Amino acid sequence: MSDKSKVTIYTATWCAFCHAAKQYLDTLGVKYEDLDVETDPANGMAALTKSGQRGIPVLDIDGDIVIGFDRPKIDNALKSHHLVT
Repeated sequence: MSDKSKVTIYTATWCAFCHAAKQYLDTLGVKYEDLDVETDPANGMAALTKSGQRGIPVLDIDGDIVIGFDRPKIDNALKSHHLVT
């Protein structure tokens, strides 16, 4: 795994899919930055700018944007950036 790639996930405390996505990354051993869109409006704007919509979670996997807890897309992005084998 490479430490050069960066994973950011935009979430809210009430979002079940956000919790599921973070738990999945934790299970894989992938480090990420968790940015709450509810407590910081700038995080919400960043998620909107990156994804083009207001739904969460939004995962930014080293520039690859995944909207929602879409496990196949998350896996593909993680593999393409050598964050998992």
